[in-house]
Amino acid sequence: MDKPKIAQKAPYVLDLDAGKYAWCACGLSQKQPFCDGSHKGTGFKPLVFELEEPKRVALCGCKQTGKPPFCDGTHKNL
Repeated sequence: MDKPKIAQKAPYVLDLDAGKYAWCACGLSQKQPFCDGSHKGTGFKPLVFELEEPKRVALCGCKQTGKPPFCDGTHKNL
């Protein structure tokens, strides 16, 4: 697998608590936008990020963003 699967052509807008999260980078997870281990054997690995305080975020759903794990609007050009 050389390119991630597009999970959806829109961001996942979520209100998250402070803490660590593992964003799915391969697009195969059944628990989008978070990793469920489906990447095993693909060469991809999740991107772990941490929020210091509760925050509304837009996590990339197309997996093509230039600012992972956050949406940068790339999905509009797919």
